[in-house]
Amino acid sequence: MEDRGTARRLIDLTLDPGSWRSWDVPPRQPPGYEDALAAAAERSGVDEAVLTGEGLLDGRRVGLVVSEFGFLAGSIGVATADRIVAAVERATREGLPLLAAPSSGGTRMQEGTFAFVQMARITAAVMTHRKARLPYLVYLRHPTTGGVLASWGSLGHVTVAEPGALIGFLGPRVYEGLYGEPFPEGVQRAENLAARGLVDAVVAPEDLRPIAARALNVLMPPRVPHAPLYRYARPMGEPPGAWESVLRTRRDDRPGVRELLDEAADVSLLSGTGEGENDPGLLLALARFGAARCVVVAQDRRSQRGGHPIGPAGLRVARRGMRLAAELGLPLVTVVDTPGAVLSADAENRGLAGEIARCLADLITLDTATVCLLLGEGAGGAALALLPADRVLCAEHAWLSPLPPEGASVIVHRTRDGAAGLAESQGIRAADLLERGIVDWIVSEQPFALAGELETAVLASCSLPPDDRAAARAARFDRPA
Repeated sequence: MEDRGTARRLIDLTLDPGSWRSWDVPPRQPPGYEDALAAAAERSGVDEAVLTGEGLLDGRRVGLVVSEFGFLAGSIGVATADRIVAAVERATREGLPLLAAPSSGGTRMQEGTFAFVQMARITAAVMTHRKARLPYLVYLRHPTTGGVLASWGSLGHVTVAEPGALIGFLGPRVYEGLYGEPFPEGVQRAENLAARGLVDAVVAPEDLRPIAARALNVLMPPRVPHAPLYRYARPMGEPPGAWESVLRTRRDDRPGVRELLDEAADVSLLSGTGEGENDPGLLLALARFGAARCVVVAQDRRSQRGGHPIGPAGLRVARRGMRLAAELGLPLVTVVDTPGAVLSADAENRGLAGEIARCLADLITLDTATVCLLLGEGAGGAALALLPADRVLCAEHAWLSPLPPEGASVIVHRTRDGAAGLAESQGIRAADLLERGIVDWIVSEQPFALAGELETAVLASCSLPPDDRAAARAARFDRPA
């Protein structure tokens, strides 16, 4: 593969011009391979396999840790680890987000086992930074393998990768040398990892700057207060009939979550669980609605009806979003719009019911503000899994039911023909949900209006006493006295 450029080139592409400030001091190298170190320094133009420092990214201070593959294949020795740990600890002390851009073959073999265990030391520093609720963004470059990928390269809140980059645990040359056959082509490429939900996106170096800036605009407090968005009155008048609402939510031209996100100020779409699973029916994003920064976990109805109903993997993607919100102290917004979870033997074998239960448990006990938007269809356990929240908004024609009305009719009448009547009698309409206290208010269905309603609801939920959240979420479903 062609040379992708040096660490300094990536720094220049990413930061505001002239803002780079190095944090590096001369490395204290162990003895035994001085000639190799000197040759690497002369060839690469740097004194170690990583450069660290700070700069401005769209006017915001950020810390950087950027590998230089030209220095002994970006390998991690003890001095390299010293430099990385010092940078991560400094970023933590100074409250800075970190952008890590590894490109490395892994452990520096000239230093052996003691260099190998430095990956644990680097990991400890990164987790302390994360525990301080500071964003850690990772850009995996060509190539990133071995212990670097198995430690600080795989711990990002958001992780993107360079197009065509070789990214894998065991380098293909080592594999072929050990097993006498080539590693399967394409498995360890950035595009395959993105397709499988192991990284969030594939991003060219030239595009890293706006991607990182957009993510930080959600993950970090604003540098200046944002003006509040518009407010809209709730829809008034005679509430629609239940069956009318069901039919309207199934129309192809009905706005969904993607139209809603088009109205947000900043959006960064994430992908998958980060553990090898993805589900197109469940959308995960960082978003800002006016002054309200949040993690969004949303059911994409069009994708579900296009052949990707919510399955266990989708619920695990949702739980990744919940963990992300809790760790960064961001509000969580869930969007319910689903014709129901997938019904299949494979879903049963992969623990669908258990994942619904764990989603419910995580959401009810989540240690951050939560808002749910019941946007359209709300059928079955897949809808319930994202429902409990501090504030619940409901679109005018949205509905919530233990099964699609046709399924309920099959249970009660042994035929689908009674669906409309059951929809009317089961209390599934927005007006019924409001009367029962299951939702807090009914909102306009237009994405432009919903963006303003979400801002208001998120800011309101942030003002609730944290110790009261779990009890209040459960109490929402109590039987009225």
